[in-house]
Amino acid sequence: MDPLVLTNSEEILKVLTNVALRGNGFVTECLVAEVMDAGLFEPDYLNASGVDPEAYYEGEPNAWANYHVRQSKKVFMVYGGSNKIRTFHIADTP
Repeated sequence: MDPLVLTNSEEILKVLTNVALRGNGFVTECLVAEVMDAGLFEPDYLNASGVDPEAYYEGEPNAWANYHVRQSKKVFMVYGGSNKIRTFHIADTP
């Protein structure tokens, strides 16, 4: 998939609603639920890049491997990819 950058909260949540992550490491059937559980209810930035055969967008494989979702100073990050164990990290930026 082509890299994606969004800055509209509604569009970001809509995209994340359609992302499912399977395979090794961090998995979820709906990435938006994980983002919201982390406290990002109105994200203002999404950067999605790379390709992961175990990531699905709208039910189709080979969605993005890496996700950076930001709301104010809080960032939710997912790192994955082919033959990698997917991880996630939540951080507050200065």
